Amino acid sequence: MCNILCLGCVPDKPSVYRSYDWRKMNSTGSNFVNEIMCPHCNKAFKIDEAGFADIVKQVRNTEFEKELHSRLELAEQAKQNAIELAKSEVASQFAKVNSAKEIEIQKLKDKLENGEVTRKLAIVEAMTSVKDERDKLANELEQLKRDKLAEARLAEAKLTGELQKVAIEKDKEIESLRNKLSNAETERRLSIADAVKPLEKERDDLKRDVQQFDSQKQLSEMSLKDKYETQIKDRDDTIERLKEMKSRLSTKMVGETLEQHCENEFNLIRASAFPKAYFEKDNDARTGSKGDYIFRESDGADTEIVSIMFEMKNESDGTPSKKKNEDFLKELDKVRIEKKREYAILVSL
Repeated sequence: MCNILCLGCVPDKPSVYRSYDWRKMNSTGSNFVNEIMCPHCNKAFKIDEAGFADIVKQVRNTEFEKELHSRLELAEQAKQNAIELAKSEVASQFAKVNSAKEIEIQKLKDKLENGEVTRKLAIVEAMTSVKDERDKLANELEQLKRDKLAEARLAEAKLTGELQKVAIEKDKEIESLRNKLSNAETERRLSIADAVKPLEKERDDLKRDVQQFDSQKQLSEMSLKDKYETQIKDRDDTIERLKEMKSRLSTKMVGETLEQHCENEFNLIRASAFPKAYFEKDNDARTGSKGDYIFRESDGADTEIVSIMFEMKNESDGTPSKKKNEDFLKELDKVRIEKKREYAILVSL
């Protein structure tokens, strides 16, 4: 499909545009048409006034650019042709001049015997002219180089100035940020110091409390150590005393028997501790067995409240067959049941 200007159809046919009087249609508006026929593809399309104005602008711009491009190409071609023509003309002129100079030189040679001086002068003059032209071109080229170099240096200086300006602004901004950062760091340190002071005080107090606790702990440990060492010493003394007592008692009770010793010890506290108690040897063997002692205690109404069967067992250190307390418990429990006693107690060393 063609666009509004049919540029795809008419880039190489500028005569298409000439069939429309664009300037007249755009300036007066009286010849404005709502429908336009593309002269190349013969397709009709409608446009409004604004679109038409845009079309005219596009056409003008396109024609101008094409004309400019065409003229630039023609100018470039004309320049190249002019250069070639100039070269040709210069070569021709140079040939003509050279030929004329040769003829003139020949004439001078023929006319003057001393024509060498004149020839040299002519050559110098010709060479001077060529050198002048060459120097002129060289000077123009040198001037062009200087101009370009000056422009480049000016642009570089301008760019350097702008970069320096930007660098200065950045340095100022960096310095400002550093100052702000330094102030913020100072404030942060002060805030930390203020916040840490109570914690440091609390830490020092805790250290002091810990030291006091350690001191008290050491004193307490020393006190406990002394106390337990004393207790251990007392216990060792008690053990030694009991061992000695056992040795004495064993020797004594081997002679008087453990039964007699227990009876004597009970009788010492009977009146004060057990005024209504009965503690005598068991002499009743009607059931086929008997214990050593029977203990009974009554309340104020002579009602029995407790009864115990006692069995006393003792042996000297020289007894050949040693027995344990557990060896007598079964028999003692049997006697308790036969004697109808509530409890049974084995007394043994």
